[in-house]
Amino acid sequence: MRGLSSTLLNLGRSKKIALVIAMDGALTALSLYLAIALRLNSFDLLFYSQGWALCLIGLLPAGIALSIFLSIPWISVRSFNLHGIARLGLFAVLLGVLLFLINTWVFFLIPRSAPLIFIPILAFLTVWLRLSFDRFIEPGGKATAGQERVLIYGAGAAGVQLANALKSFDAAEAVAFVDDNPAMHKVLIGALRIYGPKDINGLIKEKNVTEIVLAMPSASRARKQQILRGLSDHGVTLRTMPHFIDFMTGQAITGHLQTVTSEDLLGRLPQALDMPEIAADYMGRNVLVTGAGGSIGSELSLQLASVPARKIVLFDHSEVALYDIERRLRAAHVECQIVPILASVLAEDHLRQALVEHDIEIVLHAAAYKHVPLVENNEISGARNNIIGTYQVAQTVAEIGIARFILISTDKAVRPTNVMGATKRFAEMLVQDLQTRHPKTVFSMVRFGNVLGSSGSVIPLFREQISKGGPLTVTHPEVTRFFMTLSEAARLVLLAGTFARGGEVFVLDMGKPVRIVDLARNMIAFCGLTERTTKNPRGDIEVIYTGLREGEKLYEELLIDDSQVPTPHNKIMCAREPFLNPEETAEALCQLKDALDRKDAGALRKLFTKTVAGYTNGAVS
Repeated sequence: MRGLSSTLLNLGRSKKIALVIAMDGALTALSLYLAIALRLNSFDLLFYSQGWALCLIGLLPAGIALSIFLSIPWISVRSFNLHGIARLGLFAVLLGVLLFLINTWVFFLIPRSAPLIFIPILAFLTVWLRLSFDRFIEPGGKATAGQERVLIYGAGAAGVQLANALKSFDAAEAVAFVDDNPAMHKVLIGALRIYGPKDINGLIKEKNVTEIVLAMPSASRARKQQILRGLSDHGVTLRTMPHFIDFMTGQAITGHLQTVTSEDLLGRLPQALDMPEIAADYMGRNVLVTGAGGSIGSELSLQLASVPARKIVLFDHSEVALYDIERRLRAAHVECQIVPILASVLAEDHLRQALVEHDIEIVLHAAAYKHVPLVENNEISGARNNIIGTYQVAQTVAEIGIARFILISTDKAVRPTNVMGATKRFAEMLVQDLQTRHPKTVFSMVRFGNVLGSSGSVIPLFREQISKGGPLTVTHPEVTRFFMTLSEAARLVLLAGTFARGGEVFVLDMGKPVRIVDLARNMIAFCGLTERTTKNPRGDIEVIYTGLREGEKLYEELLIDDSQVPTPHNKIMCAREPFLNPEETAEALCQLKDALDRKDAGALRKLFTKTVAGYTNGAVS
């Protein structure tokens, strides 16, 4: 049977059209026979046999011409719908009228009521033939080699469109719908029945489901996450629209990745930090952003431009990064003045000139080396940039008398186990010390966790690994991190500046930390793929554990102690954390510069052990 259906499917277009015309002709003859038989209440046509044959001589050629005129041979049985049924009904009615005229003109070759009986019989048989042929070529049961059997989650417009679209693909077949609405359960859409979520396990076994497609594009992101988490234990491939259609049409995996957003992967809803204080405090001000071409720096610049600030000075040592953020701002037709400056924060003369010449009022210091393993192996460069660079910018700001300085810090500065975190905490202490000596400038620090999608974060890494077919590399099954989006991070920095009175460390309440392995699995699922495991050896992407890297923690912290103070925003905490006294700070800074001048990494680490609270030279659990 399968071989015959395959043969029919592989026929050329002209042969398929000829076959349809021939079968409709046979049904026309059969319908006329049945109409006469029903009228006579006997299958023996008696003396009407000759009339039946004579009517067919005129009816069949006319039927072929009418069929072609109505495009009936071109109606696809795989997408047969009400439109096709209507055309076949019209075809039957017109042939019935023609039969009536033939019968009248030739003086009743058949009973006078036969044409009326003929119409519904022909309509029924032609529709039945197409529906039966559709089931014949796709008889259900086990999928053929390479064919996916799809359970569609969502029986709304998108789900119905997907079911219809799948009829045109040899590689997949829709077998049923699942919907949350109890009122829709057991309803038939075409030949497909709607079931409830509790029926999924039974459907997978009964209908040999290989894939579940979430066809609810209008659902909230939180609702999609909830559904996908509930479906993840069924051991079948999960896909979401529109990724699945792209997949079926042959687009590469990277095509799916373009629609995976940071909000999808966050595991919580992004914090709403739209407050009037941001616009009121930055509108019409001159702001300098160091590291303006980096992930955080560029987002800060874009947020400032939307306020808008009066002038934004983009300060960065990377030509490519600086060009990119300037191009993005100019392409957005921002209303503020954009000034790109190509220089390092270690070039004090360039920095001082920029601050004075452009009458800067606020400095956002985002320039830093932040990649833990790189800084761990390049301690001298990391410390020089992260500590000396920060101190030089902050001190210059204080000397000129600029109103505000905000340091972008990290949760890795809390009881750090790596050089990068130690350099950021050391920089925080230097800024805290400067506040005590320069009260006219308001210094503050903003500390947050990992930023999804930023350069060096796991998202671009996982994206690249998925595009290559995996595996995804995770250092440890229990390693966790706090995560936020770029827009959250930028708005936190800007908002914290409006709360600052001097010396504060601001932290965003980022909810619960996220396991990196869960983030990896979420990304695999949102890309419409499945994890390859021992239980699911046919999965798409494997997750492997590589072991903690040098200096890496299992978990991060946001506060050194519990001395947190509320702020006007309930999602932002403030801490006044202990730091070195002025004499200790001066001595530590002197020892730091000496270690850097001598390029003595050992002395540098020893200094961190002495001065940075909780610093341990190595990973801890």
